Amino acid sequence: MNKRLRALIVDDEELARRLSIEYLRPHTDIEIVGECETGLEAVDAISRLDPELVLLDIQMPQLSGLEVLEVTGRRSGVIFTTAYDQYALKAFDLHAVDYLLKPFSQQRFDEALAKARKLLAQEKSTEKSADTTQDGGGNAGKLDRLVAQQGNQLQRLLIRDRGQVHHVPLDSIEYVEAQDDYITIHAAQKSYMKTQSLSELEAQLDASKFVRIHRSFLLHITALKNIERVSKDSHIAILKSGVQIPVSRAGHERIRACLDNQA
Repeated sequence: MNKRLRALIVDDEELARRLSIEYLRPHTDIEIVGECETGLEAVDAISRLDPELVLLDIQMPQLSGLEVLEVTGRRSGVIFTTAYDQYALKAFDLHAVDYLLKPFSQQRFDEALAKARKLLAQEKSTEKSADTTQDGGGNAGKLDRLVAQQGNQLQRLLIRDRGQVHHVPLDSIEYVEAQDDYITIHAAQKSYMKTQSLSELEAQLDASKFVRIHRSFLLHITALKNIERVSKDSHIAILKSGVQIPVSRAGHERIRACLDNQA
C-alpha cells in the first residue's frame, strides 16, 4: 500500500479552507495534516510537519503566501489557491505546481492534484537514483533558500530565527559575513544568522550597492567610510559604524570600480 500524501491547507478564510477539505474528500490517497490561517502559522507548520502538498493562499495576515515560500524555501508540492491573478508569474518562478483562481471547480482542483502527484513522483524517483547526502535536519535544511530569479525584486530579507520572522530592509544592512555553512547579516546594530551561502545572497542583491570585498565579506557600499592600506597588498574597509573589515586584492579592485561608477 502506497504511503498517503500529507497535505497542509493555508488560507485566512475559513470557508475557503472548508472548500479545500471538501474537494480533498474524494482523494483517499491524501491526508490533511493541518490548517493555517496566517503566513507565520504556515511557516511553522511547513517546518514542523514537512507536508508533501501545500494548498497556499497569497493574501494573508503577517506574511503573504509568496513570503511563506521565501522563508521556508519550499520548491515542490505547492498549489496556490487565490483570488488574485497578478501573482501567477512569480508563483511559477517559485516552482508552484499550479495556480488556482477562486472560485475554482472540483474538476480544476482535481487537475492541479494530478499535476502535483506526477511531479512529486518524479522528484521521488530522482532522489532515489541520485547519490546525495543530506544533513539530518529534515525541513530545517531547506529553510531560507530563495531562488536567484527573485533577486531583481528583492527589497528586504526575511530571516526565521527561533520561531520569529525578522524583516530586514536591504538599506539597513552594513555588511554580511560568511561563517561555515551560514551567513551573519549585520544591520541596524543587530546581527541575524541565515542558512544561506554568501554567493547565493550576493547573486540576489544589486551589484552596484553590495560589493564582495573579501571571500568572507559582502559590503553595502553606503556603509563605507574609507579604505586604508595596511601593507603593500593589504587593505581594510573602515565602516561608518567603526567596524573594520579585511579587503582582498580582488575585492579592492571591485570596490574601487564601484566607487568610480558612482562618482
